[in-house]
Amino acid sequence: MAISRKVYTLDEFTIQQLRNFPHATGELSGLLRDIGLAAKRVNVEVNKAGLADILGEAGMMNVQGEEVKKLDLFANNQFTGALQHGISCAGIASEEWDDFIAFEDEASRQSKYICLFDPLDGSSNIDVNVSVGTIFSVYRRLTAKGAVVEPDDFLQPGIRQVAAGYIVYGSSTILVYATRRGVNGFTLDPSIGEFCLSHPDIKCPAQGKIYSVNHGNFYRFEERVQNFIKKYQCNTAQEGGPYTQRYIGSMVSDIHRNLLKGGIFMYPATTDMPQGKLRLQYECNPFAFIVEVAGGLATNGYKRILDIAPASLHQRSPLFIGSSNMMEEWEIGRQIQQ
Repeated sequence: MAISRKVYTLDEFTIQQLRNFPHATGELSGLLRDIGLAAKRVNVEVNKAGLADILGEAGMMNVQGEEVKKLDLFANNQFTGALQHGISCAGIASEEWDDFIAFEDEASRQSKYICLFDPLDGSSNIDVNVSVGTIFSVYRRLTAKGAVVEPDDFLQPGIRQVAAGYIVYGSSTILVYATRRGVNGFTLDPSIGEFCLSHPDIKCPAQGKIYSVNHGNFYRFEERVQNFIKKYQCNTAQEGGPYTQRYIGSMVSDIHRNLLKGGIFMYPATTDMPQGKLRLQYECNPFAFIVEVAGGLATNGYKRILDIAPASLHQRSPLFIGSSNMMEEWEIGRQIQQ
């Protein structure tokens, strides 16, 4: 008897995908399940943050010189633990650490993947009940299986990502991940404690009406960026109606909205941060991979994000990312002003 199921859980979906590739080892599916487990644990703490001693500052600075929130540390520990206790990851790097961590047990050394993650993006919003998120990316290691991973494994250009994704902890908790086969979103069903497929085969609309940028930095942007923003303020979208400025201050939330509805997210370089602020490996590359698989584009203002060869784990970059028509409009405008 055939059984009809309308909804797949994350585990069921990844197993179903495996059936299409008879020679797949299942390591990537296992790694994604480990990430999903850590996300569930973080979600519980995010939802009860106002009731527990987990809000506020942890009293230390991270490698970026930014104050670490207590929930940052909790999230970092959960993702570290889930990936270390699994058997699908040979090493990890976190935005919160100076350096990567190599897993030296026999099972981990045999894994072909490494993972980089930002455990809690937008953590400055924790204390005011605004959505925050986790960002992650997965690469195939360069070193031979059986060896301990090395720095070069973590310094690959974004184009070599095998998978990337993010989790939004908001009014609902959503895990979105991309492989080269597509982008799919899963919403956490608290009644069964499982991520269920809710956004299959996500495609970023080619045109949107939303632009996301921190206007507080307007006079610190290059003139060409200022002119581009002014154009959005004065003109209307190709589909009709005025452009709308939306900026949450949580990158995960801003790009998630634009991915689904269409739009462009801009985090340009400024006079005080000429190299940009966002981290290439932990923020720009994962989102560039996701958005490009969904049909959008991502650049640093001059060059495709995924083609940039990183020189360090904490390299920074400007970011322009979003709907293909809007990104092409930005590129045409940039060339005209040069």
